[in-house]
Amino acid sequence: MGCFSSKVARQFPGHEDPVALASQTAFSVSEVEALFELYKSISSSVVDDGLISKIKERVEIIMQNMAVSIFLFMQEEFQLALFKNRKKENLFANRIFELFDVKHKGVIDFSDFVRSLNVFHPNASQEDKLDFSFKLYDLDNTGFIERQEVKQMLIALLCESEMKLADETVEIILDKTFLDADVNRDGKIDKSEWENFVCRNPSLLKIMTLPYLRDITTTFPSFVFNSEVDEIAT
Repeated sequence: MGCFSSKVARQFPGHEDPVALASQTAFSVSEVEALFELYKSISSSVVDDGLISKIKERVEIIMQNMAVSIFLFMQEEFQLALFKNRKKENLFANRIFELFDVKHKGVIDFSDFVRSLNVFHPNASQEDKLDFSFKLYDLDNTGFIERQEVKQMLIALLCESEMKLADETVEIILDKTFLDADVNRDGKIDKSEWENFVCRNPSLLKIMTLPYLRDITTTFPSFVFNSEVDEIAT
């Protein structure tokens, strides 16, 4: 198994032992292995280098009938099936890619993939989901969510869902959001204000949970293969 592991590590930079990844995430060993099969398919869809890259070329749907595509819609190699118009660059997809690219190298390796995807697991902590959702809207990484950032994200999501709202309606939504969330009225939402706002509006975190990740091995049986590692009892 040692030779197999070293060969995989050479072919897939950032690959780690499934047991180690399972011990650090909400995934089981078999789920980590299933995610590796998914990762291999994604990482080889444009450039077969064992990494998920952000390359400026035409994006593709790379997996069919994939329920997890609700949130794994990265551009280029990681662009999946949520958005109807896959030829346009997408702010939301770009932001997800940036947050998954924890080493800031412009690529996502397998360990990044599993650890970042972990936040969407049903068993992931509320604190982790709150933290990720805050970073999602904090586009400029200032530690605050500002009105223009919310507006950019809202418009991007509306465009991708092919919904059209009048400018006045968008401004009303922004006004209400900041009236409710910006408690100290400084024109921006800090981490504490965001946490309180989400606690009062828990539906905001619905997109932070993918039920299918609870048991990806049964959701995507085509990714299941004979494991070389016995599942660790929890």
